[in-house]
Amino acid sequence: MVAFSCLAAAVFLPLFPASMLFNRLFARIGNAWVRMALLVVWPQLGLVLLAALSQRPPVWILYWAVLTSGLYAFRALALRDLGLWTAHMATSAWSLLWVVALVSDNASAWFMQAAGLSAPFLLLTWLVARLEVRFGAAYAGTCGGLAQTMPRLSLLLVITLLAAIGTPLFPAFFTLLATVTSALPVVPGVALSVLLVWLLWAWAGARMTRNMVVAPASAESVPDLAGAAAAPAAVVLALMMVAGVATVGYLV
Repeated sequence: MVAFSCLAAAVFLPLFPASMLFNRLFARIGNAWVRMALLVVWPQLGLVLLAALSQRPPVWILYWAVLTSGLYAFRALALRDLGLWTAHMATSAWSLLWVVALVSDNASAWFMQAAGLSAPFLLLTWLVARLEVRFGAAYAGTCGGLAQTMPRLSLLLVITLLAAIGTPLFPAFFTLLATVTSALPVVPGVALSVLLVWLLWAWAGARMTRNMVVAPASAESVPDLAGAAAAPAAVVLALMMVAGVATVGYLV
């Protein structure tokens, strides 16, 4: 029963090759709101299955989880499509929830951490939809130089990318920091691997920022994101930072 529950959880807290199911499904969905709903529900289902286990997952699964996370983070380095980048980075982040489950006895905190990890990807999905409306695709070769052509959208994009890769003040930063410090005395190899994945996240975020925001601008003239649309997104980012700081004491 434990083995079956772990296998089922491996679909929703993605472990390779079961992780391909989410990425295939995400790529086939064209509606941004359905994608956003999937990003909310998918990891929560995995945590429900994990919480139902009568014992903690075996240590070898943690190494599998970190390997999966690193694989998708490394793959994100080469991606130029922001939609695919979002799906791969979400997969990488959710895989680390296996480590969270090992180091934290507070099961309710797992769901909060999953929500914090997923929140930036919801906003990225919304931004992808805005780029697709204006350019036809959210691809680095098509949407280059956004800092010059769409300053409002590019500012939101940069801050959201920083949130996704675990920059300080955002929930992902505190989740990863608590996970590493708690796992280091128990499974030092896993803790050090999480740090390596975190480094890959930063690298992937820097490359995507350079390709879409700093690269030469597209010759096509497109309207920037309206202030009425940008303001709620900015509020969401501010709330993420507040939530990250406010919940740090409940992570472990």
